[in-house]
Amino acid sequence: MISAADRMFVAALCLARAGLKVDVEKSYLMESRLAPVARREGYSSAHEFVAALRDRGEERQGWAAVEAMAVPECEFFRDRGMFHALAGSVLPALAQARAGETVRVWSAACGGGQEIYSLAMMLADAPPLAAKVELFASDLSERSLEKAQAGLYSQFEVQCGLPARMLVRHFEKQGEAFALSPRIRQMVRWRRVNLLDDLSRVGQFELILCRNLLGQLAPEAQGRITASLRRALAPGGRLAVGGRDPVDPQLAPIRPELGLYAAEADTPRSAAA
Repeated sequence: MISAADRMFVAALCLARAGLKVDVEKSYLMESRLAPVARREGYSSAHEFVAALRDRGEERQGWAAVEAMAVPECEFFRDRGMFHALAGSVLPALAQARAGETVRVWSAACGGGQEIYSLAMMLADAPPLAAKVELFASDLSERSLEKAQAGLYSQFEVQCGLPARMLVRHFEKQGEAFALSPRIRQMVRWRRVNLLDDLSRVGQFELILCRNLLGQLAPEAQGRITASLRRALAPGGRLAVGGRDPVDPQLAPIRPELGLYAAEADTPRSAAA
């Protein structure tokens, strides 16, 4: 069983590397997240794995522990009203304002890919917009990115929010799983990004989705990341956050009940990555 000292060590590691708040009292959660990592790394238990981390400080395994604790809750079309607003008004307005150009969309904590793929399916099924839309997605976790790029989901995962018509239209049954069509998968470009790092290298975006992550972070990390996301918005761009997520005070509320905020129109634009 993972000890109190183990939990304190892992919590400190998560805070330092990802700004993530970990409740050290939730021993079962930590055990359940770290036990698979321990087995994968050749240890008999989570306790043995954490003890090795504390003694040797192996970089790759340290990140494996942090990534395991940072796994977000993902589902297709989570908060359906948000997606209807994005497809019905936000993206058409951004595309009209940039007619003939490109609208860049970034899912900044994509997890298993359900959020960005939900948007991709809506775009694929909708009439063409006035501007080309490019979809980007990133996450801290390499394993989450691998899953997202594979586009392979369990019966339980596709039942979480995915309309039956989209399951039929965009997925194929593969054994006990469902595989997303190559057409939809190829609409998204992927990259590993730690949101605590300098985000100027990723460029700027007309729409950024960073939902239900910021509320899980320590206050200092929240402040750094919300400011970085604001700077990553193109002039007049939109940021979508979750209901419990903090928002940079320099952003203007557009549909705050849905978590939609806008950048000031005179924000300087930097070169895209």
